[in-house]
Amino acid sequence: RQPALGPETVHIDITNGCNTNCITCWDHSPLLDVAQSSQWKRNRARLEDVVSLLAELEALGGTKNIVLSGMGEPFTHPDVYEMIEAIKERGLSLTIISNLVATDADRIVDSRVDQLLIGIHGATEQSYLAFHPNFREVEWQKLLSMLDRFKARARRFKHVHVIANTNAHELVAMIEFAANYSASQVNFKLASLRAGTERCRVDERQREQLLAEDIAAATSRAKELGVETNLAVFEQQLLAGGEATAPIAEVGCFMGYAYARVLVDRTVLYCCNTEV
Repeated sequence: RQPALGPETVHIDITNGCNTNCITCWDHSPLLDVAQSSQWKRNRARLEDVVSLLAELEALGGTKNIVLSGMGEPFTHPDVYEMIEAIKERGLSLTIISNLVATDADRIVDSRVDQLLIGIHGATEQSYLAFHPNFREVEWQKLLSMLDRFKARARRFKHVHVIANTNAHELVAMIEFAANYSASQVNFKLASLRAGTERCRVDERQREQLLAEDIAAATSRAKELGVETNLAVFEQQLLAGGEATAPIAEVGCFMGYAYARVLVDRTVLYCCNTEV
């Protein structure tokens, strides 16, 4: 058997600009000690460069999956649907990481996106707005409308909740929210924080509550409702303790063999960590 050339999954950043300011974000959080420059936030990938990259990956022959995202919100890019079309024309599986607010549910479904990782980060309007300080009720209602539309069109996507001190009490509610909107899965992730965003880390009381009661309660509720989750992985993140989000020294990481990330400026990374 011939070894595949090129990574199986390529994660393409298409914009640094974002329509929100999640408190945990390394690039847009209002808690950052030093904000990114306006010039940096205006940077985005050119359509022709993305198409050229896809052609190179096709020539290598090993790539099966594309992830579209960015340091910001991919649906704020004016050419995002042309990029989606170019990806699907090549028969590649496509996942998009998005908060949904800048797009339209029907257009997403019609564009043949295979998977959405929908960043929600709260099961109630209060926690959703606390996580996205520049959003208002209209964005919350837009999100709910989009999720309703996906359900009506029988498209099941993944919900993502980055857990911080604003939403750590809502694990069970997040499971129920996912069941209500027929999510295919709920992924929980402990916030990875730096440069000022440490202020929204779960505190020790919240960590103890999550480990002692909430994860078990959420796991039980998910089983009752038939909701797929990664709660076992999330529990391991919490058990790592302190600032860690995974026991990497014990587990090891082999991501570079299967994955690459291409930034807006066309820098190629071999890991989702931009410092590697």
